[in-house]
Amino acid sequence: MSRLDHKVAVVTGAGRGLGRSYAIALAEAGAAVIVNDADPDVAQDTAAVIGENGHRALAVAAPVGSTETADLLVDSAVSEFGRLDIMCTNAGITRDRTLRKMTDDDFDLVIATHLRGTFTCGRAAARRFAEQGEGGRIILVGSPAGQRGSFGQTSYSAAKGGIATLAQTWAMELARANVCVNAIIPVALTRMAATIPGLGDAVAAAEAGQPVPAAMRAAGLGTADDVAGLVVFLASDEAAGVTGQCIGLGGDRLALWSHPTEVLVGLREGGWDADAIAAAWPASFGPQLQAFGSPPPVATPADPPAATPAPAAPARS
Repeated sequence: MSRLDHKVAVVTGAGRGLGRSYAIALAEAGAAVIVNDADPDVAQDTAAVIGENGHRALAVAAPVGSTETADLLVDSAVSEFGRLDIMCTNAGITRDRTLRKMTDDDFDLVIATHLRGTFTCGRAAARRFAEQGEGGRIILVGSPAGQRGSFGQTSYSAAKGGIATLAQTWAMELARANVCVNAIIPVALTRMAATIPGLGDAVAAAEAGQPVPAAMRAAGLGTADDVAGLVVFLASDEAAGVTGQCIGLGGDRLALWSHPTEVLVGLREGGWDADAIAAAWPASFGPQLQAFGSPPPVATPADPPAATPAPAAPARS
């Protein structure tokens, strides 16, 4: 079993949705948890639920993004529970606009929360892990939008794409310190997914406690609790050596995402001018153009078995 006894975790954005499920699952696996959220009421509520179940938690209300908040979260873990072993950077918001309608403030706010918040919290955790000298886990939270793009989500897709590459970069930089860094790609019927066309009713039903239909679960859409096991696994000793990966989970579908790679390479002595590219493109490169954007959220009974590679359904985290 993936047990986390005597370990201490920080989960940002843990007052609602996915973050709340992560925090509760980590606590149930044995970890003490710093429950962070910008909203003090929901942070305290999550911490209270953990405490009522006989586990340890401390609510720390502060918006992520700044170095001060990141340091506060790590310092709170150390002062309250004696150490830090796991940093899960879940906090985020959306300000969905197409490119021509995106304002500077909307773009900056999403980037500051998702991308800068991931950076500052990851850096603070890495410094603490170095002081302890016992390794650690950094679990970043990406999205299908960051892997494939998402219409109307300029800032969100950019932030999530950056987070995926942070996982690869930090996995290299922190390997000698025995720190594993991975990005999860969660898909869940939470309030942040409710504005996706076709998902509003499904989110409302899930929030009302209704079971998610089997076909929808097979397509990769489930509840926030469905994703929490991946966070517990990556935080545990069973995941030692798993690092630098993007791993998706939603409903009944667990997926390992590929890293960007060259799909076709052409060599031409003397190089490539515009005319040479134009001549070679139709027959060689044109047929290899890559798909982009997430597929529509449609569940079909003929989905392939769970172990078969397939694209994840779109959602936000």
